[in-house]
Amino acid sequence: MSGLVNRRRTAPWIHRWSRPLLGGVALLGALNTAYITISKFANTATACPTGGCEQVLSSPYATVLGLPLALFGLVAYIGMAVFALAPLAVQGDQQRELRSNLENWTWLLLFIGSTAMLLFSGYLMSIMFTKFVAPFGVKGICYYCIASAIFALSLFVITLLGRTWDDVGQLVFTGIIVGMVTLVGTLALYAPVGKSVAGAYNIGSASGQVFFTVTDTSGEAEIQLAQHLKKIGAKMYSAYWCPHCYEQKKLFGVEALKDLPFVECAPDGKESQTAICQEVAAKAEKQLGKGFGFPTWEINGKFYSGQETLQELAAQSGYQGPQNFKNKF
Repeated sequence: MSGLVNRRRTAPWIHRWSRPLLGGVALLGALNTAYITISKFANTATACPTGGCEQVLSSPYATVLGLPLALFGLVAYIGMAVFALAPLAVQGDQQRELRSNLENWTWLLLFIGSTAMLLFSGYLMSIMFTKFVAPFGVKGICYYCIASAIFALSLFVITLLGRTWDDVGQLVFTGIIVGMVTLVGTLALYAPVGKSVAGAYNIGSASGQVFFTVTDTSGEAEIQLAQHLKKIGAKMYSAYWCPHCYEQKKLFGVEALKDLPFVECAPDGKESQTAICQEVAAKAEKQLGKGFGFPTWEINGKFYSGQETLQELAAQSGYQGPQNFKNKF
């Protein structure tokens, strides 16, 4: 008995506290991704000091199989918390063998899970810095994404240091296999992102990078409204990277977007008219009493900030055509 006590006393502190630490980090990651997931399903913006969070989290990279990527992250963090904490719930001398088996299996699962999460987070960080931070600076930083990457890295480090691994060679081999599967799967998953889709309306930069794709079709009412707005000289000031502008364009549908009168304000956007946007911004801010944002509509000399329903655009522009619009927010 004294030998057992001595071994416990001489065990590194990281070995004694590794599972609670892993569980705590995983739960923090779950809270982070749960907030993003709830925001996406509730269609509300995430709180962010620079605005970059929403820009990144509304990009095609933040959606997988039609669902928010954060939802899959939430499931992964919950799984890691269960792997870390489940053996601690098994107490008593009679269940010592069960706990020993659980610890062995869950350590392997923790290593596999943390390795996959670390590599996937690393890929997403490279995307954030090359696709968003490089062109937009601090406004391209997603703090929730950075936090998730830090949590993934912490899980991996604590897993490696949290116990004595008997067969390091087997561990390295397992890590290589997991890494290869993760990287191949990630690259295959994101291969279509940023590429034009035939038959759709692709929204992207002047360099050809596609940020959003509109596949919704237009009804006759949407087409006639777009033509009417163009005829009276209305304008929608927008930026290709703006998720709210994308939602606005989705309302009109592919066919109507050919006539929708919008002005590209992003300096690196297609047919950018930044100078015009800067001139209009001062007028819009004076009339609206707030900062110029995207989208902003100019209809019959009056400015409207934010997304508008098709019914609102019809009323504001004096449109008298069919109003059985098929697309809604």
